[in-house]
Amino acid sequence: MTLNMLFFSITFNRKEMTLEDFNHQEQIEKLREEYRLRPSAQETFIV
Repeated sequence: MTLNMLFFSITFNRKEMTLEDFNHQEQIEKLREEYRLRPSAQETFIV
């Protein structure tokens, strides 16, 4: 009787954020917050 097994090892390396990436993420978060706080944005969803 032969038992064949196959093992996989998967590793993930976190990408280090560059200064440019960090600034881009920060800008996106600011825009989302501004959009969320705008009264006109909420009016479009109330129909």
